[in-house]
Amino acid sequence: MKPLNPIVAACPPSGIRRFFDIAATLEGVISLGVGEPDYVTPWHVREAGIYALEQGFTTYTSNAGLPELRQAIVSDLSRRYSVDFDFAAECLITSGVSQGLDLVMRTLLDVGDEVIIPEPCYVAYGPCVTFAGGTPVYVPSSPTFELLIDEIERAITPRTKAILVSSPSNPTGAIQPASLLAELADLAVRHDLYLVSDEIYERLSYDAPHTCVASLPGARDRTVVLGGFSKAHAMTGWRVGYICAPAPILELVGRIHQYTMLCAPHVSQAAALEGLRSGESQVTEMVADYDRRRRVFVKGLNEIGLTCHEPQGAFYAFPSIRTTGLDSETFAARLLEAERVAVVPGSVFGPSGEGHIRCSYATALPLLDEAVRRMGRFVSSL
Repeated sequence: MKPLNPIVAACPPSGIRRFFDIAATLEGVISLGVGEPDYVTPWHVREAGIYALEQGFTTYTSNAGLPELRQAIVSDLSRRYSVDFDFAAECLITSGVSQGLDLVMRTLLDVGDEVIIPEPCYVAYGPCVTFAGGTPVYVPSSPTFELLIDEIERAITPRTKAILVSSPSNPTGAIQPASLLAELADLAVRHDLYLVSDEIYERLSYDAPHTCVASLPGARDRTVVLGGFSKAHAMTGWRVGYICAPAPILELVGRIHQYTMLCAPHVSQAAALEGLRSGESQVTEMVADYDRRRRVFVKGLNEIGLTCHEPQGAFYAFPSIRTTGLDSETFAARLLEAERVAVVPGSVFGPSGEGHIRCSYATALPLLDEAVRRMGRFVSSL
């Protein structure tokens, strides 16, 4: 048989999913692995999806998505972040942020173009750049996971096309200060680079307000904003995200989208619209609950000897395991085997992630308490 695509063949399987799949085969596992809310989609949002089915909304929508959903998205961004997009030309509905990232990379990159990615970073960033023909260039962050602007600038070459950032961050939960993001925007202007900002966790900000990168001086016309409904609205399985970007970029994004996905599911878009119009109270309630879990869980990690900076956003803790003498892969495997707690090794998020593990605290408090107890027992056994 002729060989398959070597670029895809060289891409390793997701390190997140690998541990999740192993955990699914074991009894009594507390999973802190997959980044998914433990909430069910609010009833009124599910009801909107049911109503859409009952009304026969099972057809295609326009390639860009329901106009009323796009209008609601850009109005929401304008209200909260004072950044204005034209819903007709600068907003497109995707099947989740993952599809949006893939579309954007394929639109921005020519073969050999480089994308600078501060890490630790989400596992899909590098592969999406590679699949689009580009080259990911990883740059470390500070010990507290803030951007190192000088390091980013040193990584710029004549082939650099874009910088890909995420705030709040997966896996660290770090929120980038507005001042650092402003420096990043200035850097992009000086070097004529695109900014791709993954803002899927923007509603899950606890100690500091979220900064939409497109709202920064000079950034609007070179920034692509990725967002969605999976996290704050507990709609992971509905697969609804969006891209907001300057019209010339979005026009080409739409060409790929119309030939590959066509459109996000009609029913899911109807549900997302209901969530955006009437779901604010549920979002506020979930964020407050995650905040409580965050404080309890991080306090517990520090008490058992796993030093952990308190994350400012998302629903991940990223404690250091260096005092155990184990690498992150070994720590995660042995913890799962000995105590039935599933975490993700930090190494899968880039070189700077080694020496850490990612723990999702989107889990009920009693389970988090039990997970900390088991982890403490495991650490003590070492």
